[in-house]
Amino acid sequence: MKNSRKTSILFVCMGNICRSPTAEGVFRHFVNEAGRADQIEVDSAGTHAYHVGEGPDRRAMAAAERRGISLAGIKARRVCDDDFENFDHIIAMDEDNQVRLIEQAPDEYRSKVSLFLSSATGDESEVPDPYYGGAAGFERVLDLVEEASRGLLETLSKHSD
Repeated sequence: MKNSRKTSILFVCMGNICRSPTAEGVFRHFVNEAGRADQIEVDSAGTHAYHVGEGPDRRAMAAAERRGISLAGIKARRVCDDDFENFDHIIAMDEDNQVRLIEQAPDEYRSKVSLFLSSATGDESEVPDPYYGGAAGFERVLDLVEEASRGLLETLSKHSD
């Protein structure tokens, strides 16, 4: 018998305006395409409070829109202590944020924290921060996020069968 509770995933980067909202939007898009929106809940947050309440970076939004993915409605927020209890998977975009999350997490929830590109097939371990670069950086983030999202969705599908 399948678990009727939704699987919940929190994507995390530093400021929650570039990488993690991109991951939230892309993964939600893939979940919807797979007809699994009733089974998987997606959110994003940042380890820092630099941009709380702001929408995603306009360059991230434009890059996603070119691929038919909307980041509309996403607002930056900071990871809070309740997130460690409330989310099944807390997925960091890079090792620095993974370390910060593990340090913040209560002992019993540290195993929920992982690195996003561990779900990808490529050689890279981190989603690079495109904030200080040009448009190509945002496209690269999308490439990596799409690949890792497919892998994560496949892994979750195997575990729910």
